[in-house]
This record gives sequence, structure tokens and C-alpha cells, in this order.
Amino acid sequence: MFDLTGRVALVTGGSRGLGRAIALAFAGQGADVAVNYLGNAEAADEVAGQIRGLGRQAMLIQGDTSLGREACEAIVNAAVAEFSKVDILVNNAGITRDNLMLRMDADDWESVLDTNLSGPFWMTRATARPMMKARYGRIINMSSAAGRMGNAGQANYASAKAGLIGLTKSTARELASRGITCNALAPGLIETDLTADLPPAATEALKTMTPLGYLGSVDDVAAAAVYLASDEARYVTGQVIGVDGGMVMGA
Repeated sequence: MFDLTGRVALVTGGSRGLGRAIALAFAGQGADVAVNYLGNAEAADEVAGQIRGLGRQAMLIQGDTSLGREACEAIVNAAVAEFSKVDILVNNAGITRDNLMLRMDADDWESVLDTNLSGPFWMTRATARPMMKARYGRIINMSSAAGRMGNAGQANYASAKAGLIGLTKSTARELASRGITCNALAPGLIETDLTADLPPAATEALKTMTPLGYLGSVDDVAAAAVYLASDEARYVTGQVIGVDGGMVMGA
């Protein structure tokens, strides 16, 4: 089940956190993986080594998706040059620049929108071309519970993640006739380096916001990504799947 043998995945922000978990989960199911990273070459090398340890091919592509069309096209072109195709795109690269709205400056706003929304747009646009020729593709956008419910101090982040949901639905409608699906994952409170540094009282307060009563793991999110990347999800497109312990419930 969820066999990705013969598939090629491109994961942005794949050197750590959710991106790393997704890249390794894909490799574990048989996919070759192109790992895009921004600056942490050591972490990216480690992920590539683990992918190869699973018997799959890996390549590293350094690049900043926030820089726009040319930068994103260069990333996609590098993956296609190495593997001849890209079957699966995961738009995972993202940043936060939290502050209250009245204290948020232009750079805090623009840098988050450039990375978390414009980057996925340009990556999707570039990857859609080879996918359309192949008449096959799986695009997975990493949204967030914040994009569905808002978050004080995260007007930039929540706006970008909400915009990513709109991009997901528009992409799904535009590319469906070519055999390409596009879906979004909206994680809630996930155990990462950031949550590990929180005081115990803050962690407990966050757990009370989640009906299941505990924080999710990166593997929970990766498992959902594997499903969406698989042929078993061939009839699923334009959807937002919350991996959030029940934090966000609604139509």
C-alpha cells in the first residue's frame, strides 16, 4: 500500500523538520528524492545519506524559493536534469516572523509572504510544465491550522497559509484535466525543535487547545503526505487535510 516505487519527489525545505520527515517517508516507500535546502548543507547531506541508506537515489539542490520565478525554475530544472522528471512536489519551505500587527514591519510581512506563498506559486508553476507533459503529478502544499483559524501575532504567517489554501484549490481546478492532483496539509501543534524549547506550562496550555490532548509528530504529517502522493489518493484533489488532533473542525 502507498507504493511510490519509480516516482521522483521534490521537497522544498527538506533538510529539517517536516520536510526531512516527508523526504525520508517518501524514500521509505520507494521514491527517489530531490531535497531542496536553503543554507544548512550539513543537515541536507545527512538527509541525503539516509535516503541512500534506504536504497533510493537522492540529490541536493541549494536554492531560495522566496527569490521568485528564476530561482524556482532553477530548482525544478536541476531535479529534472538529474531524474528526467518530477512526479511529486511538496511545497514545504517556510519561515515565521511573528509580531503583533501594529508592530509588524514591512520586511516581516513581505519575507513571510515571499517564502510561504509566492515561493509555492512559482515552484508549482515550474513543476506543472513537466507534469503536464507526463499527464501525471502530485502537488502537496504545507498549509497550517493557523491558515484556517488565524493566530494572534501571526498575521503574516496566517495570511500566507490561508492564501496557500486558495492556491491549492485553484491549482487543483486548473490541472485536473492533465492527471495532476493538488492538496494541502494543515498541521496543528507538531513536536519540532521549536515546541521542544517551550516551557512545560506553555506546552500544557497548547495541549488543551487540541481535542486529542497531545502534540502530533512529524511522522504523523509525513504519513498523510505519503497518502496524498500515492495512487490510492488519485481521486482526492483540492482538499485541505488537517493533521491537527482535532484543533480545527468544520466543513
